[in-house]
Amino acid sequence: MVAVKAHQAQAFLASPDPKIRAVLFFGSDAGLVSERAQVLAKAAARRFDPPGELLRLDDADLDSDPDRLVVELGTVPMFGGPKIIRTTASRRVNAAALKPLVEGGALEGVLIVEAGNLKPEDSLRALFEKAPSAAAIACYADAAQDLDALIREMVREAGITISSDARQALVERLGADRALSRGEIEKLLLYVDGGAEISVDDVEAVVGDVSELALERITFAAASGQVARALVECGRAVSSGESPQSIIAATQRHFQKLHRVRSALDRGTSMEDALRQMRPPLHFKQKDAFAAQCRLWTGPRLSDALSRISAAAKSARLAGSLEEAFSERLVLGLAMMVRDGAGQGRARQT
Repeated sequence: MVAVKAHQAQAFLASPDPKIRAVLFFGSDAGLVSERAQVLAKAAARRFDPPGELLRLDDADLDSDPDRLVVELGTVPMFGGPKIIRTTASRRVNAAALKPLVEGGALEGVLIVEAGNLKPEDSLRALFEKAPSAAAIACYADAAQDLDALIREMVREAGITISSDARQALVERLGADRALSRGEIEKLLLYVDGGAEISVDDVEAVVGDVSELALERITFAAASGQVARALVECGRAVSSGESPQSIIAATQRHFQKLHRVRSALDRGTSMEDALRQMRPPLHFKQKDAFAAQCRLWTGPRLSDALSRISAAAKSARLAGSLEEAFSERLVLGLAMMVRDGAGQGRARQT
C-alpha cells in the first residue's frame, strides 16, 4: 500500500520495491506521467531473468479480448520473461475492471496504468493507494529544482555545458509539462549543435515560454470550438499552478486580436495583409489556425465574446475563491459559441 507524493517519485523510481506489481501514474503533467511510466516499464523488464516483455494495451485490444489483461498478467510464461503492460485509464481500464488484478496481489507480470489528474476520492486512485502490492504516484508540474536537474542531465548527455545564467533563464521558461520542457531543451541542444557553452542569448533565441504555450493551447481550443480540449487544457494549466485570472487575461488578449483582424477583413483587407499587419506578429505555426478562427467568428459575435470575457474577469477579481470556476465557464461558453454559430462565420469566409 503506497501513495507516492510528487516529490517522492524520483526516489521511488530509482529503487522500486520488487513487491509492487501494479503502479498508477496520475497527475496534471501528462508528459511526466508518460515519461515516468516508460522509465518504470523498462526498469521492471530488466529486473527479470530473462527480461520481461514490454506490451502496450488499449481499449481496442480489450474490446476484442476483454480478458486479455487478466490472461497476460496472470499467466506464468513458459519462454521469456513476464509481461510488463502499460495502459491508460479509459472506458475499459477502470477501477472496477482492475480491482481483481490489483487487490489479488498475485500478478506474474507488472501492470502500469497512466491517468489524468485524479482527486483523492477517485476510485481508481484509491484502489492503487490501498492495495498491498500496488502504488499510486503523483505527477505534477516540475518545481525549479526538478527542471534544473533535467537540464543538467540532458546537457551533460549531449556533451556540452551551460552557463549558470543560461540555466536559470531556461528554468524560468519551462515547467508546464515535462514533455514540452524536454522538447524545448532538445531544441536548444540542436540549435547550439556542439557549441562550447549554452549562453543566455541562445536560450532567448530558441526557447519559448512554456507557461505561455499552455495558455495558448487553451485560447486556441476555445476560439476553435474545441469544447473538450479547452476544458482539459484549462484544468491542466490550473493544476500546474497557472492562475485562473491569467487564463482569462490570455483569452481576452487572443479575442482582441481576433476582433482587430476580423474588423480589417470586414473593411475589405485580405486575410494575408491583415495577418501581416499584426503586432506583435504571429508565429508562422499559428497563422493557419488563427486564420481559420477569424473565418469562424463574425464581428458582432466577437464583440459579444469580449463582453463575456470582461464580465468573467470582473467576477474573478471580486470572488477569488471562484476564479477557477469562472475561467472554466468562460472557455466552455466561448467554445460553445463557435458550435452554436459557426455557420454564420463560415458563410463570410474571406
